[in-house]
Amino acid sequence: MSTTDERTFGGQTLVAPLRRVLVRAPDPPALARWREFGWLAEPDPAVAAEQHEALCELLRAAGAEVVYAGSDVGEDPDAVYVFDPLIVSDRGALLLRPGKEGRRGEPVAIAEDLRAFGVPVAFEMAEPATAEGGDTMWLDQRTLLVGRSYRTNDAGIRALREALPGVEVLAFDLPRLRGPDACLHLLSLLSPLDDDLVVAYPPLMPIRLLELFAERGIAIVEVPEEEFDSLGPNVLALAPRVAVALEGNPEIRRRMESAGVDVSVFEGSEIAHKGEGGPTCLTRPLLRG
Repeated sequence: MSTTDERTFGGQTLVAPLRRVLVRAPDPPALARWREFGWLAEPDPAVAAEQHEALCELLRAAGAEVVYAGSDVGEDPDAVYVFDPLIVSDRGALLLRPGKEGRRGEPVAIAEDLRAFGVPVAFEMAEPATAEGGDTMWLDQRTLLVGRSYRTNDAGIRALREALPGVEVLAFDLPRLRGPDACLHLLSLLSPLDDDLVVAYPPLMPIRLLELFAERGIAIVEVPEEEFDSLGPNVLALAPRVAVALEGNPEIRRRMESAGVDVSVFEGSEIAHKGEGGPTCLTRPLLRG
């Protein structure tokens, strides 16, 4: 971030150039509780740390300032997925209330980090509302898409509408798929690549959302069925048509590149696949534009 630019946060977009991004390094004692938090397999802490830092190097190479959350979240392995406890708006951070009970301490903890990095807290979600960042996507500066899921309830959607005056908050019911114990967010199904391009898995997409994309001229790079479970739809835009994806999904990478997207990849066997969180989940953009 330029020393002459005084902004420390903002940009109601997920595709404008990434300027500043929050991450949390994996914590070995927390990773040891992988089974309690529903991870698919036991992660190797040393390899997880290497893979996380490799992602951070990609972010730095793209020109982003990488800042690390250091607040105490207890032994919560999911805390590495910093996208979920908050949304960043032009007003400041909106602290959410995760639907997964084991993550309820994350928003309060991450507020400490945000204040240290000059990001004000504009809103704190309260009971009975629940919402997780993975169920939200800025479509443009004035439109926020929200998935109604097992992790984000109707009260949470109402709270977001109240917290974002002037923003159209559009909600879409998500499919049940594997039930309430599994993690299926809106961003499990798609990721934005540009203002007029997303990568997505249409078979599970809400019909009304597909219709909205068609109405707005937003094209879809379709994830093949064999790359859905390996987090093929979970892609982080570093800038319009510049993205980071997980290694191991060669077909969706080929399709994105055919659509004019410059794609970098990193290995996420320990830090991404086992906890079901890709590069979007592992990062929380604080400043774009």
